[in-house]
Amino acid sequence: MTELGIGIGWRPEIADAVEELPGIDWVEVVAENVCAGHLPDSLARLRARGVTVVPHGVSLGLGGADRPDPERLAALAEKAEALGAPLVTEHIAFVRAGGPLTASPRLEAGHLLPVPRTRDALDVLCENVRIAQESLPVPLALENIAALFSWPGEELSEGRFLAELVERTGVRLLIDVANLHTNHRNRGEDPARALAELPVEAIAYVHVAGGVERDGVWHDTHAHPVPAPVLDILADLAGRVAPPGVLLERDDRFPPAAELAAELTAIRATVTTARRRPAPAAAPHDRPASRHGVGAAALRAGRALAGGDPLLIGAGARVSGGLMPAVGAVRPPGPRPRPHRRRGKGARRWPRRRARPRCPPGTRHGREWGWGRWRCCRHWSRGLRCPRASTCGGCGCRAGRSRGSGPRSWRGSRPSSRRSSARGSGPRSWRTPGPGRCRGATGGTRWTSSSRCSWTSGPSGGS
Repeated sequence: MTELGIGIGWRPEIADAVEELPGIDWVEVVAENVCAGHLPDSLARLRARGVTVVPHGVSLGLGGADRPDPERLAALAEKAEALGAPLVTEHIAFVRAGGPLTASPRLEAGHLLPVPRTRDALDVLCENVRIAQESLPVPLALENIAALFSWPGEELSEGRFLAELVERTGVRLLIDVANLHTNHRNRGEDPARALAELPVEAIAYVHVAGGVERDGVWHDTHAHPVPAPVLDILADLAGRVAPPGVLLERDDRFPPAAELAAELTAIRATVTTARRRPAPAAAPHDRPASRHGVGAAALRAGRALAGGDPLLIGAGARVSGGLMPAVGAVRPPGPRPRPHRRRGKGARRWPRRRARPRCPPGTRHGREWGWGRWRCCRHWSRGLRCPRASTCGGCGCRAGRSRGSGPRSWRGSRPSSRRSSARGSGPRSWRTPGPGRCRGATGGTRWTSSSRCSWTSGPSGGS
């Protein structure tokens, strides 16, 4: 992962001040404001000093119903190559509507409009992102935007929407903490929950900017100092993951260079302090399970950046956020959870498995039909002859068997269906009129002692 450091948005109005600011590691330039064949002299001097320049697009409209304009994609790719940028960025928004698909004139909004957080809108966005990724020579990162309203019927939260976008496309994220604050003020969304649901390992860098409240509405103006709540959100994010880069945006009412330097110092101190604090624990509902698709695997593998640097995604981290359990991790103390057992009508209820009884050497064993476990025969273990053997050959005891027959064989046919079960005598037990009396005339009649014979067998072929 390319480490960008602390940077500032390059604007022509503050070009000279940006060159003189101490500690500037990189700058971001609006892609629509520069030409690939004629870069501003200030940007050329910054590049000569080794300062990284990242183009930031605002007009692709990847969230719209139309496919991305090939000419705009080609222009953005040309600028990325001219600037030697390690990546390019855009917004999760739509900026135009109409056109041939709707048989209406094409309308340019001139503003970043929010995408409905629905499954259908996500499908369209993912397809547009894949088209853009194939057309660009460097990785693409997308920024969350600030919105003044919410679309009806939204199905996903902002964090969940971004997480699924990353999973399906492998795109990187540009997180604007000022926009999270704006959505909190205007739409009541929780920034902490959004950060908990985000795949923080996919963050390329972070935007920080100021705003102002007017008539009860917070406006993300990029023309005012960075407020304390925005720095608090930045600290929360930096406590969860070390951001590769943090950039200060200023688009209007440019202050003196000293004031810009003070804001950059505050941003750097916030990130440094947050890294020393332990990361906040996420609640189970704050980080739902994530599907790992092709996009997630591609993101874990990494995309090649300019110069051959891979996007190193932690091997011990999920794309949906949070650490994977370590190999060979010790199970927490306490009883093991019992497996789920089917209940209700038709469920087979088996007795608890017990240790096999130890019998004297030479003791023959039988299997009780229907219970699925071996038991020591009372008659065999005592060396007794079953009293039913002389009367009926189908008792199943050793005395009534032919030579060479095993304990699981059965002489005679299946018992007659005319039977009754003795209450409390166990499953598939037989009730007989009394000791020594035969239940039926067939060879398959089963006999019991005064309670029941402790060795019984199944039909022909074994039980």
